[in-house]
Amino acid sequence: MKNVLLICFKEFKSYFVSPIAYAVMALFALIFGITFYSSTSQMVQLTFRAQMMGQSQPVSVNDMIIRPLLGFVGTILLFVVPMITMRLVAEEKKTGTIELLLTSPVRDIEIIVGKWLAAFLLYICMLGMSVLNIGMLFLWSKPDLRPVLVAYLGLLLEGACLLALGTFISAMCRNQIVAAGATFFFSLVLYLLNYYTEFLTGAFWQGLNYLSIYTHTETFNRGVIDSKDVIYYITMTFLFLFLTHRTMESLRWRA
Repeated sequence: MKNVLLICFKEFKSYFVSPIAYAVMALFALIFGITFYSSTSQMVQLTFRAQMMGQSQPVSVNDMIIRPLLGFVGTILLFVVPMITMRLVAEEKKTGTIELLLTSPVRDIEIIVGKWLAAFLLYICMLGMSVLNIGMLFLWSKPDLRPVLVAYLGLLLEGACLLALGTFISAMCRNQIVAAGATFFFSLVLYLLNYYTEFLTGAFWQGLNYLSIYTHTETFNRGVIDSKDVIYYITMTFLFLFLTHRTMESLRWRA
């Protein structure tokens, strides 16, 4: 565990030495901030319009702002996760430091978990920036807290899964740009499987639909915790980390 924390701290610190952390957080803050402003402005306009027409039906902040906003975060992840994971192993291979790392008295699983955990911590910092915007809604209105917490739990699980996928692809590549592009492509495939298989019948198509990230994200976004969705994200995360471990083992044998 000590080696994992040391690698995690070193990797997390390296994010802020380079422009990656600042670029990722700035990009996320900009996109989320614009979407938040647009959603809140639309809600205010609808509220004033309803009052002018004499309608007193309360407007749900959860349904009009929070749920669509946090659902949109899942789409933003397709762009920011490749930026976070592209350098994890690919940079080590490009600079030649991977041989030193593999010949050090550190197990492969400790290297993998340490690097993945550092990426996950940066992801939490990025996601935490959205809490500032959501928190403003609790100051001026009374949204339901439970669906918000469930939606954030879903985003954490989704992020862990996609970061594990990005770590695996980074271990397969030597170039960071290639790793980022491949991570984006396969993340997009997992995200869009639902659109092509949702209305198809048969065990094969239903199995592909189950593999879609969107299928499980939507459940959390509705404020519902389903065990099959939690199992999906945990299983996929461990699967990609296991594949990364096998890839690192092959690199060790070649080194």
